[in-house]
Amino acid sequence: MEIARDFHARGWMAGTAGNLSVRHDASSFWITASGLPKGQLDEQDFLRIEVEEGNVLERLRPSAKPSAETSIHQAIYRCYPEARACLHVHSVDACLASAQTDGNELPLPAIEMIKGLDIWEEQPRVSLPLFDNPLDVPNIARAIEQRCADTRPAVPALMIRGHGATVWGRSLQEAYNRVEIVEFIMSYLARRG
Repeated sequence: MEIARDFHARGWMAGTAGNLSVRHDASSFWITASGLPKGQLDEQDFLRIEVEEGNVLERLRPSAKPSAETSIHQAIYRCYPEARACLHVHSVDACLASAQTDGNELPLPAIEMIKGLDIWEEQPRVSLPLFDNPLDVPNIARAIEQRCADTRPAVPALMIRGHGATVWGRSLQEAYNRVEIVEFIMSYLARRG
């Protein structure tokens, strides 16, 4: 809840946008419920979802519904078993940065902050996987799983064009740190234009 409030205050989770999830165990994860203001979440605003099939296993509030982007979190947990948390934010800078290319990758600048994404080489040439943003979110999830089956990305993050970043980590703190790094890089790219 603190992370959602923090990201909301930074403008990365405006209104009801974005979602956060944390693994419960190898076969399930908790995710923020759909349609709720992220700056006002409480401990009842989460659902436990089955990784493989996407079934709701536990609902802390009877009216809670899974986010439309639950399938993206499922895809991340299926592709990256080491992921313990997955955070999805919507920022203006990420939308601006993702508009700078028509391809399926967003080249990242070789700046110091890239080390926060576990890139430890001089003048690295790495890219953020970039996905189109169809209305049917499960199509995005399928595209993520297909691409990760072909090639593991160099960084633990991806971008949905005109939408926002999804970042994962081996802990909630690591995923949180990586969101900050990705958003710093998106701000750099948006300003560099």
